[in-house]
Amino acid sequence: MSKNLLKFLFLLATAVPIFAQKKNSFDLICERTSSVTAHKDLPKAIKTADSLYMLAQKPSEKIQCLILSSELYHHAGELKKAICYSENAHSVINQINDPEQMAVVTRLLARQYRQVGLYERSKKYIIKGLEASGRITDFEKSNEAAGLLNQEMAFYEMELGNYSNAIRFIESSLKYFERINSRNENRTAAASYQLLGDVYFKLNDYPVSENYYRKAESLLKVGSCTLGLVYNGLGGIRLKQKNWKDAELYLKKAEKIADTSRSLKLKKAVYSNINDYYEGTGDNFKASLYAVKYVRAYDSIEARNQSFTMKGAEIPKGKSSKKNGHMNLVKNATIIVLFTLLIGLLVFFRSKQKKQRSKFRNIIRAQLNMISSRSNPPLKQPHDSEFSNISVEEIDEKDSETDRRRNDSLMTSETESKLLELLEDFEKGDLYNNKGMSLSFLAGELNTNTKYLSYVINQHKSADFKSYINRLRIKYIVDKLINDEKYRQYKISILADECGFSSHSKFAAVFKAVTDYSPSAYIKYLDAENQSDKNIHFPEND
Repeated sequence: MSKNLLKFLFLLATAVPIFAQKKNSFDLICERTSSVTAHKDLPKAIKTADSLYMLAQKPSEKIQCLILSSELYHHAGELKKAICYSENAHSVINQINDPEQMAVVTRLLARQYRQVGLYERSKKYIIKGLEASGRITDFEKSNEAAGLLNQEMAFYEMELGNYSNAIRFIESSLKYFERINSRNENRTAAASYQLLGDVYFKLNDYPVSENYYRKAESLLKVGSCTLGLVYNGLGGIRLKQKNWKDAELYLKKAEKIADTSRSLKLKKAVYSNINDYYEGTGDNFKASLYAVKYVRAYDSIEARNQSFTMKGAEIPKGKSSKKNGHMNLVKNATIIVLFTLLIGLLVFFRSKQKKQRSKFRNIIRAQLNMISSRSNPPLKQPHDSEFSNISVEEIDEKDSETDRRRNDSLMTSETESKLLELLEDFEKGDLYNNKGMSLSFLAGELNTNTKYLSYVINQHKSADFKSYINRLRIKYIVDKLINDEKYRQYKISILADECGFSSHSKFAAVFKAVTDYSPSAYIKYLDAENQSDKNIHFPEND
C-alpha cells in the first residue's frame, strides 16, 4: 500500500512541471520564432507563425500569433500584410478583456499607421492604448506600455511640427521607463533620447541635441537602427557646423547601418545627409549618386503609403500635396543634375578635341607657309603666336631683364637692323640645333655682344633667348616630320638628338607644350591625316 502511495506522489510531483511546461511551450516557441528564427530565416519564421495560429486554442494564443505574424511582415517591409494581422488581432482583443494585449496591439498599429503617413489614425490607437495601459495590473508592464505609447505620441506631434508637445511626451516616456526594471529599458530609453536629439536639432539647438544623441549612443548596441539614426543626427550637426571631417566619420557609420537595414526611414535620412555632405564639399558627382539613392528610398516610402490610402482616413491638411511636390522636385532636380553633368562632359571633350585639331592644322599650315617662303624675310611673330608662352629647355647662360633692354646711346638703329638681318640668316640654317648653343655662343657667331643680341631677340622675336631657340628647334623637327616620312619612323630619342635637345624627356615636354601632342601622338595624327607632302590643303576652321 505504501509502495502505491509513493508512486502516486511521484506522478503528482512530476505532473505539475510537465503541465507548466506545456502551458509555457507556446510562449517559448513564439519568443524563439520572433527573436531567433526571424533573423536567420524570415520566410520560415512566417510559416511557423501561421502554423502556430492553426494550433492555437485560446483567444490569447491566437492574438499572440497574429501579433507575431504582424511583426514578422513588418520586419520584411510588407506593411500592408502587417497592418492586416494587427487589425485582426485588435478585433479579437475587443471580444475579451485583456488590457495588456490591447496596449501592445494599439501601439503596434499606431507605429504602423504612422509609418505609412496616416497620422490621425495612428493617434486614435495611441489614445486607446494609453487608456488600456492604465488598466494593466502589473506595475512594470503598465509603465512600459505607457512609456512606449508616449513615444508614439511624440512622433505624432513631430510630424505636425508641434515640437514643444513632442518634448513633453518624450519626457513623460522617460519618467515611465525610470520606474521599470526591464531588459528592454536601455533600448526604449535610447529611442526617447534619440528622438529628443531630433527635436532639438530641428529647433537648431545643436549642443542640447548632441547631448541627447550621446546619451542614446551610450545605451545602444552596435548595428541597431536607432544607433544609425543617432550617427546620422551627429553627422547632421557637423554638417551645420561645416566640420566636414567629423561629418564624414559619423555619416559613414550611419550609412553602414542603413545599407544593411530594412528601415526606409533610416535610408532616406542618411542618404539625404550624405548628399548634403558632398554638395558642401563640392563633389557634385557623388552628390548626384546619393540624390538618386535618396529618391529611391523616398519613392519606396511614397509607394508604400499610397497603398494604404483609405476612405475617410484623416491626413493633416497639406501633408500629401507637400510630399508629392517635394518628391517631384527631388526627381526633377536629380534628372537635371545628371543630364547637365553628361552634357557638360560631352561639350568639354568635344571642344578640347576641336581645339587640338584646330591647333594641329594651324601648326602644319604655319610650317608649310614657312617652307614655301624661305627666300623671304620672316615676319615678326605676334605675342599670340602658336609658339609663344611655351615651356623651354634650360640653357647654360641666363639673360637677365637688364640684358634685354636696349641702351639707345650704345646701339644705333643701323646696328640693330644689321643684327636682325643676321638673325634671319641664322634662322634659315640649322645652327640652333647645336647642343652647345648659348647666348654668348650665338653672339660670338654674329660678331656682337650678348646685350645687343638679347635686346633684338626680345623686341623682334617676341621671346627670350631660351624660348627663341627652342621654338626654332620645334619648327625644324615639325618640318621634318611633315615632309620626310622617314622621320616618322625614328625613335623619339633620335628626334630629340636631331634638333639639339639634351634628353628625350626635355624634348617631349617642349614638343607637347608647343603642339598639345606628345611626339608619338603627333606622328600618329600626321599618318592619319595622310600628310605625305608639303602641299596638302586643310579646310578652314569653323
